[in-house]
Amino acid sequence: MITDPADSAHSHRFRLAYVPGATPAKWVRKWRERFHDVPLQLIPCSVAESAGLLRDGGVDAVVTRIPQAIDAVDPGPHHLIELYEETTVVVLPNDHYLTVADELTSDQLADEQILVPLDDVLGWDDVPGTVVDHRPETTADAVELVAAGTGLLVVPQSLARLHHRRDLDFRPLLDAPTSRVGLVWSSPTSELAEQFAGLVRGRSANSSRGQAPAPKRSAKEKAAAKKANREAAGKVPGKNYGKSAARKRRR
Repeated sequence: MITDPADSAHSHRFRLAYVPGATPAKWVRKWRERFHDVPLQLIPCSVAESAGLLRDGGVDAVVTRIPQAIDAVDPGPHHLIELYEETTVVVLPNDHYLTVADELTSDQLADEQILVPLDDVLGWDDVPGTVVDHRPETTADAVELVAAGTGLLVVPQSLARLHHRRDLDFRPLLDAPTSRVGLVWSSPTSELAEQFAGLVRGRSANSSRGQAPAPKRSAKEKAAAKKANREAAGKVPGKNYGKSAARKRRR
């Protein structure tokens, strides 16, 4: 069984936060296959919440968008594995004239109304078209407004898929900023965080660092093991000891 060096109240579970659109399922499945005796708790949260959870010790690691979450975690020390970079897309009604194109550019949005929600993850300084004065609180709210014909929405593709509606579609926006997703955890690295980072990096179960460490032994157990090793090596009184001593006397 994996044990946490800090021996905290959470030493027998791993708490992983993830933001909307992130997909940690592959690593969660591997964890449960390899470390089935250590529960993994999934905690959905926003980007801003993920940074706070990590900073305050509410979770062991987060799968979140960077650099937004990293900026919020600082100045605390942390570790990061960049996982992937997302395609940026435009969410628009099915009957919008821009759906005739397979891909779009910013110039093609010059005459459009653009919605920028308060939880925007792109941080685009030079948004094309005309930004709608009203900023919806969430991306989900913005998608509802797109369906109502209020404007278009530019988001990472995973968020477009997460909030998919039958009356909406999306197209890649080639020259837009992109969102990067990464695994972030605090420093120093706990034993559990080290194991999960190993899974993400592709460390095999046969790797010494990919195996669950042996549980800590008591002083009595260590003494018993030491005695057994000495007996096996013929270094304590026993059946072999007498023969060894007799050989030494004959010399």
